[in-house]
Amino acid sequence: MILSTPLFVLRRQARLLAREQRIPLHQALDEIAREQGFSSWSLLMAKRSSPVPGAVLNAKLNPGDFVLVGARPGQGKTLLCLEMAVAAMQAGNRSVFFSLEYNKQDMWASFAAIGEQAEAFAQTFTFDASDQLSAAYIIEQLAEAVPGTFVVVDYLQLLDQKREHPPLIEQIGLLKRFVSERSLVMLFICQIDRSYDLSDKNLPSIENVRLPNPLDLTLFTKTCFLHEGKVRLGVQSNR
Repeated sequence: MILSTPLFVLRRQARLLAREQRIPLHQALDEIAREQGFSSWSLLMAKRSSPVPGAVLNAKLNPGDFVLVGARPGQGKTLLCLEMAVAAMQAGNRSVFFSLEYNKQDMWASFAAIGEQAEAFAQTFTFDASDQLSAAYIIEQLAEAVPGTFVVVDYLQLLDQKREHPPLIEQIGLLKRFVSERSLVMLFICQIDRSYDLSDKNLPSIENVRLPNPLDLTLFTKTCFLHEGKVRLGVQSNR
């Protein structure tokens, strides 16, 4: 069966419904699924006809890739990155998710939102919500990471929050070298400037990334932008 609305949009609708009605996310997901003609969200996920976007995108990434993932709030960028992390684990790799935005409960709810059980990945998924997040901290935690490990950092601008940390451009440079040397895959979720909302563009681009402080965005090997269920993966020419 073909869904009448993209999954990204349905998930966003469910999160809004959960917030508005103050109900658990899983209950909101089931309600959205019923509007699509399914008895539950799990059945909707089982019956969807198109491949999961995260799995499609993950197949286009290579060890050493340093990826920027951007969207306005509520567009599903965190869930997309989690889908990609799941796809990486299903392919035999480990995944590590660093976040200053989500807590453990949020992350487990996100697994449910993409139709997965977090317990199924207990041996291959690591979630880290330390408030010490920085390039040095990430490198320390990944000291034993093997080639192919899939890493998500949520989100780019938060690395620049504490004065005791080096400038963002230095931290990103360190991480870029580390990822390249260790053949990891690292994704950075990033914020998109509010000015994008006033533009007539279908999708954000590198020019719309919000940067409180200078950063050479050509350090990223690939970019992934999403909006209203549309996703575009691009390759940086000056990497």
